[in-house]
Amino acid sequence: MALEQLTLLLFERIGLFLVGTFILTRIPQFRQLLDRQVSLRTSLYFSVVFGLFGIAGTYAGVVVDKTTHLPGFWITILQPNEAIANSSLVGVVIGGLLGGPVVGVGAGLITGLHLYTLGGMVALPAALSAPLTGVLAGLIARFFSQERVISPEKSLFIGMFAPILQMGLILILASPPHEAIQLVNTIGIPMVLTNSIAIAIVTTMIRVALKEEERTAAFEAERALKIAELILPHLKLGLTPQTAEKTARILKKELQVTAVAVTNTELILAHIGIGSDHHLSGEIMLTEISRAAISTGTVQIAHNREEVRCRQKDCPLGAAIVIPFSQAGSVVGLIKLYYQRAQQIRKIEEAVAKGLGNLISNQLNLAVAERITSLMRDAELRLLQAQINPHFLFNTLNAIVTLIRIDPDLARHMTVQLGYFMRLNLKLTSAKLVPVAQEISQLQAFLEIIKIRFADQFTVECEVDPGLEHVMIPPVTLQPLVENSMQHGLRDKPSGGMIQIRVQRRDEHVYIAISDNGAGIPADKLNQLGEVPVASRDGNGIGIYNVNQRLISLFNTSSRLHYENIAGGGSRVSFTIPYTSDEGMMDG
Repeated sequence: MALEQLTLLLFERIGLFLVGTFILTRIPQFRQLLDRQVSLRTSLYFSVVFGLFGIAGTYAGVVVDKTTHLPGFWITILQPNEAIANSSLVGVVIGGLLGGPVVGVGAGLITGLHLYTLGGMVALPAALSAPLTGVLAGLIARFFSQERVISPEKSLFIGMFAPILQMGLILILASPPHEAIQLVNTIGIPMVLTNSIAIAIVTTMIRVALKEEERTAAFEAERALKIAELILPHLKLGLTPQTAEKTARILKKELQVTAVAVTNTELILAHIGIGSDHHLSGEIMLTEISRAAISTGTVQIAHNREEVRCRQKDCPLGAAIVIPFSQAGSVVGLIKLYYQRAQQIRKIEEAVAKGLGNLISNQLNLAVAERITSLMRDAELRLLQAQINPHFLFNTLNAIVTLIRIDPDLARHMTVQLGYFMRLNLKLTSAKLVPVAQEISQLQAFLEIIKIRFADQFTVECEVDPGLEHVMIPPVTLQPLVENSMQHGLRDKPSGGMIQIRVQRRDEHVYIAISDNGAGIPADKLNQLGEVPVASRDGNGIGIYNVNQRLISLFNTSSRLHYENIAGGGSRVSFTIPYTSDEGMMDG
């Protein structure tokens, strides 16, 4: 018999094996083997599966009698002078490559035992070669364990050695020797070619199946992200009938389900789709599956109408996926995806549902965390603002106490001005940011009180570039800086003191500087002002420190205070803020 004829016949029959392998790659449990998640139970299961594939490869073989072949397909028994050219080792090799030595040996034992029961000239060497091939394939798989599935190129070469090993055992164990040599010359090359190419095709099919699965998973993950982005803006507003209805409409459109319901932990807030005539908003949830989703926080599936538990007997809703979503660690609501039949709920739908629930919960928790952070930050700013007032109030009250004894009328006037200043200050400090114009007004009220204390010791000039009156600035920022210049820079200057306030536009920022012609700042304190409270005989420096911290908190470190001494005498403190006139920031 010509080698070409036998080779072509084996290729034709091995096509049945490849069809079976294609079906195998579509079985969900097959992924356990690909992910190397092999337990004793799965090892036994896949040993049987690949052992049966080995048996199928045997039955798809061609019976050979010395140099001739028989066209029979289903072989039950072989005569003593007959052998079979087959593809039984393909299943054994694939089992070993995917499942390791245990699966390889198991599949090999099943395949080998079947080959032995068929009898024939090479029953013993064929039976021994199958488990030996399985264990060797499993050991090779461990060597390439970093690869999820061995590449077709590698499997092609690995597949060549399996029939070569079998041919070697035939030459050693089969008798008479001259007939064994003749048999190997007849079936050796066809079996090496067909088995190795079949193994390469199988590994290619598995790799293609994996890529299809990965693409599907990526698509479903992208779809879940898209849906979450669409519905989160509504859910962040709170669970109301209005936000629930908008959420349900988006979900029904994107997921193409029969109906969608959104609930809180007690009531149905919205139901869109089939059944909306009797699944009404405001109804109390009655199903056990809904209560289970709320109590466990896990996705629940209703596989039949009894589990859906609709009170209307002819309700077309026959199955459902119940997705809980949580906020701050507690389940706050449910999304119910309804189907007409349980068969419509595939693994993909379950995976999307779980992913969607996790995404919504994570984003809602993130929104809560952001809200808490914002509230904490706002509370911190309020505290910093509140710390400035007692410092000024203490100095002013001391001055009033002194004036009461020497000039009661002036003390009364100063008290009235202080009350006006405090009312204005209370109004301003209820906002995060205020316009520069209001900040200047507050500063002028402050200076009206200061002039009583310091008389003609200094003057204050304020220059604001046109158009900057509405630029937003943290309230009570200028007053502590001007006060610091008076108490420290001009402390030893009995007259002729000058404080200049300058507000300038510089590209997309506003530059604000307070300069004085006083004694300047000691070198050892120049880099400390604003960074830490700097104590002195007139105070603890908390006012300047708080101003700097508020600027950094509301903007960033580029807005921090910058102190410097001026050539010729005096000092300057400056900072920059973004150019904005968003008056909405005035709200507390």
